[in-house]
Amino acid sequence: MNHEPRLQQHVDQHPYPLLFATISGAHLYGFPSPDSDFDLRGVHVLPVEEVVGLTTGPETVEKSGVYDGLELDLVTHDVKKFFSLMLKKNGYVLEQVLSPLVVQSSPAHQRLGELAAGCVTRHHAHHYLGFAANQWKLFAQEEPPRVKPLLYVYRVLLTGIHLMRTGEIEANLGRLNESFRLPQLPELIQQKIEGPEKGTLDQADITFHQREYDRLIAELEAAYAESKLPETASAAEALNSLLIEVRVG
Repeated sequence: MNHEPRLQQHVDQHPYPLLFATISGAHLYGFPSPDSDFDLRGVHVLPVEEVVGLTTGPETVEKSGVYDGLELDLVTHDVKKFFSLMLKKNGYVLEQVLSPLVVQSSPAHQRLGELAAGCVTRHHAHHYLGFAANQWKLFAQEEPPRVKPLLYVYRVLLTGIHLMRTGEIEANLGRLNESFRLPQLPELIQQKIEGPEKGTLDQADITFHQREYDRLIAELEAAYAESKLPETASAAEALNSLLIEVRVG
């Protein structure tokens, strides 16, 4: 896909081989501001000698700052740590694997995309409920309230409801709203896209958004209770085999 070309050099400069690097954050969610930073997420592979020796390599590599005008936040996890996170109720890492905004890929990344469905359980609802609660608290306590955390609240809740109902990960708020049809979202998304990253709401109807938040929380809880998704992940054995293949291959 076409992406910010300056991202590639940071991928190329990574100290370890990468299984993949994808774009997350506001760009993935469908509401980047002109001054939004790029959230780059991925998986690196530590060499065997940095895994089995007394001195081990970093499970997580982070890089953030402004580079030639590009504001970047890059985080990668070693393959073992990332695969372990995939087997927990962590929707965030599944969104990274399945992000269509791909900077670097590999056959192992393609395999991870195939295995992601076997990592989804009905208990991923707890991830989205907790994430939404944190974002709502952030939105409600700020004065004046900002557009970004409010959009994160809606994005997280709609992603969670959609996942419970369909078993599919969808992180783009605009595409989600094609089925949810919440009339307040197009204007909020447009304001975020056209305005600054820390843009505020001129006249935030907190009462209205509070009702919508409570309603969608209840809808996600109901979707969780009614979900036919499995209780546990089924992809553990396949992920273990892929980990061995990647590490020693």
